[in-house]
Amino acid sequence: MLKNSKQTIVRDLSWLAFNARVLQEANDPDNHLHDRLRFLGIFSNNLDEFFRVRVAALNKMVLMGKSAKMHLEANPDKILKKIQQTVITQQQEFDGTYSDIIKELAQYQIFIKNEKQLSKKQKEFVAHYFEEKVRTQIIPLMIESIPQIPLLRDKSIYLACVLGKTHESMAQRYALIEIPTKVLPRFVIMPAEKGATDIILLEDIIRYNLPMLFAPFGFDRFLGYIIKVTRDAELETDNDVNTNLIAELEKGLKNRKRGRATRFVYDRQIEPALLNYLVKRLGLSKKDNLIPGGRIHNFKDFIDFPSAIFKDLRPRPRPFVHPLLKQPCRIMDVLEKRDVMLHLPYHSFDTVIDLLREAAIDPFVQSIRIALYRVAKNSKIVNALINAVRNGKEVTVVLELRARFDEEANMRWKAQLEEEGVKVVLGLPGMKVHAKICVIKKREFNKLKQYGFVSTGNMNENTATYYGDHTLLTTDRTIVADVNRIFDYLENPVKRAAALRACKTLALSPVNMRRVMLANIDKQIRLARKKQDASMNIKLNSLVDQVLIDRMYAAARAGVKIGLVIRGICCMSTEQKLFKVQPKAVSIIDDYLEHARVLIFGTGKEQQVYISSADWMVRNLDHRIEAACPIKDKEIQQELSDILNIQLAENVKGRILDNEQSNNYVQRQNDEPMVRSQEAIYKYLQSKIYK
Repeated sequence: MLKNSKQTIVRDLSWLAFNARVLQEANDPDNHLHDRLRFLGIFSNNLDEFFRVRVAALNKMVLMGKSAKMHLEANPDKILKKIQQTVITQQQEFDGTYSDIIKELAQYQIFIKNEKQLSKKQKEFVAHYFEEKVRTQIIPLMIESIPQIPLLRDKSIYLACVLGKTHESMAQRYALIEIPTKVLPRFVIMPAEKGATDIILLEDIIRYNLPMLFAPFGFDRFLGYIIKVTRDAELETDNDVNTNLIAELEKGLKNRKRGRATRFVYDRQIEPALLNYLVKRLGLSKKDNLIPGGRIHNFKDFIDFPSAIFKDLRPRPRPFVHPLLKQPCRIMDVLEKRDVMLHLPYHSFDTVIDLLREAAIDPFVQSIRIALYRVAKNSKIVNALINAVRNGKEVTVVLELRARFDEEANMRWKAQLEEEGVKVVLGLPGMKVHAKICVIKKREFNKLKQYGFVSTGNMNENTATYYGDHTLLTTDRTIVADVNRIFDYLENPVKRAAALRACKTLALSPVNMRRVMLANIDKQIRLARKKQDASMNIKLNSLVDQVLIDRMYAAARAGVKIGLVIRGICCMSTEQKLFKVQPKAVSIIDDYLEHARVLIFGTGKEQQVYISSADWMVRNLDHRIEAACPIKDKEIQQELSDILNIQLAENVKGRILDNEQSNNYVQRQNDEPMVRSQEAIYKYLQSKIYK
């Protein structure tokens, strides 16, 4: 694994190692075929975003003539070369996995057929479907007669067509057809023999009907190959405080659609003359990641592969309501007595919606303030907030417009919320608001009461069914006071510039979060040097920050016991001769996406436990508003500790994060019991009895 001079793993190569773990799940025969197809879709979607953002950034560094210093990077040319080698290898493994899955689907009598494998009845169906649904949605581009090929859309796939005449070899022409997956389903179920399910992809329906499209122009030879272009997706927003953020975003979204190509993927069976023509006309070169693939691209659509056709597909266990908050009850009454921690997706996210709904109709509630980053398409959170306004409450929403790839949706939410009377506060120029916080103010019989929550996850009821997160519901005065200070600052960052620095309980980015984490690590180092018990268990999506990694190296050399559960990027070298105790570092890829950030320092009475919205990355610690919340309730501390220990014991879906990031599975030792942590956590929480 390529490292830089500070003996940390290059983040982009570590990210590719993470995506390889997703591909492992697609290749795992113990997973259901539907889930394996879903993991292929996740792998593909992840890789698209990687090229839109990270490869685009590296390309810019090369163009600027700088020799790499983007957080932990080595020379960007060297990294880009390694990326291309790795991606081509992974693409070959991907194609092999898909081929194996197709064979196994056949054992279920499920067949994904192409245009050359159709029965007479299916040919009639496909011709009729094309005429009724597809034909009016496509307009072929005869690209040889166009002075400049229109910009190929970033998230679309295209059928690159060769049109010829049998008796006129020089009459060959080229055309492009955008596959209309935004308006039509990618997977179409066809008539089939009894007991079988036959599926055809939308592009193959178009392939079959190419003669209908082009025969009137005298062509009698038709070939079609799928291609796609991935483009630079970075939004270069101005840091000037006077910038009109919405105008800047709209400009950025337009630029994204015409951004520089960072990858060109094509069917490896494509005619060489057509490939060379496209590369030349699109202004590409070998440096633009020209990736050969199979017939099918945009596998992200396989995330939504039809599930109803599988009769034996086991549904996910249903989330259950936290035992202390089962309805009917007044959630605010419960919170006045004690803190409650929701562990998603095991506990139901409905509780958060119920709390906001309760606040919306409670006659004593005066105001709600909440930060939203990504919300569901038909958001129940937003509906509750709108109803609160209609019931006379003052509602303030901090809306981060720049949540990557959700910008357009968030601009629509801004317009709708403001139309309903919600006060919308936008994120700060150059500083994303990523904290997941809320505070509800209630005045009852002249007594002010405040309720709030701090979470690791987004206020999104859809992703809450498969994202692993933690949400603390609390009336703790010091926590709620700090949450109010954050909102005070966000509503008026010029006049209330000191508000963040006045926070006494929450650790905040960009103010003091790194400093607080360093202080906690240093305390464990001191304990280890005194030969006392010293430990830390850290769960993150990504571990990248050089300063914190260096301090963790010092902790390992001092003898601190370190447990790491890192889903994605891990730039820390976890194996070094100077470490007195080698850290235990694992990554878990399973049915749920491990999204939570949990930080546990020490044991016993001196133990410090935090949940956080921030990963240990420069962007989170220095360029975002983030909140890490200390957990004071001993019972909740124990819950989080137990859950993290279960994950560190994972030996079914856990991979060892070694220096080479080779993704070897954790092996069970001797008579060690099998631990699939997501199943074990569900059982643990179901059996939990609260005092």
